[in-house]
Amino acid sequence: MPASTAFATRIVAGQVNYIGPMSARPRYYANDHSRDVLALDPRVIQIEDARDRAAPASLEREGFTLVAHKSAVADFRSPDEVARTHPAEIERLALALSGADRAIVTSAGILRFSESSPDSGRLNNSRPARFIHIDISDPTARAFAERSRPKDIDRPVRRFAHYNVWRVLSSPPQDVPLALCDARSLSPPDLMEADAVFDVPGKPEWSFEGLLIHYNPNHRWSYFSNMSRDEALVFKTNDSDPAHPHHVPHTAFNDPTCPPGVAPRASIEMRVICYWFDR
Repeated sequence: MPASTAFATRIVAGQVNYIGPMSARPRYYANDHSRDVLALDPRVIQIEDARDRAAPASLEREGFTLVAHKSAVADFRSPDEVARTHPAEIERLALALSGADRAIVTSAGILRFSESSPDSGRLNNSRPARFIHIDISDPTARAFAERSRPKDIDRPVRRFAHYNVWRVLSSPPQDVPLALCDARSLSPPDLMEADAVFDVPGKPEWSFEGLLIHYNPNHRWSYFSNMSRDEALVFKTNDSDPAHPHHVPHTAFNDPTCPPGVAPRASIEMRVICYWFDR
């Protein structure tokens, strides 16, 4: 087969929500979305299936990559089993991919379910994110990196980078995959600061600053079709070194090519910070 047709690009048209002009500071809530203060700007965009690329997406180019990664966790819905086993797996994966000196998982696994699942919204922060965002702003990234900095190393931090490790738990195909924007296609004017509010019933609310994204026709979007449990989608949410991709906007979207009746998408994501220290 000629090289020009061996890797035919597969494109889907997906509707996603950018952020429109706002006079008030945006706010979005982990659970009660009726309280969101957002002026959404729906757009239909072209999303490339990055699984079909001749040159695989990479953390050092687009800011995201798909890797084979088999976990020893048998039941990802068990918080105790995930806590016992998965952080060490994610730290080893992050070190292997980044070449960092140390990796620290900073939170428990976050389970999410597409809206057709009875579990969507039943657990804390368990709905898919339906607007384009970057998890953390630069000030938040610096604060979180300082808070989780390994205390047993007294050398200065030369660089830190935050990653999200996203794994599908449901069988392929996925009705609601994750779309990711090539970090190189993003411009500073595209960004809008916002408050991400965590509203767990019975507990005090807390928040940090995240980022929302204005529409820009230069954005280049990708997703990975037919993900399996033995794969991990790793993407950058912040990097302190400007020589590397800085951060990756992302959002859930409905895949219009997905056949009806498939199992609702279930996924788990882990947050990890990598550190490089002065020698």
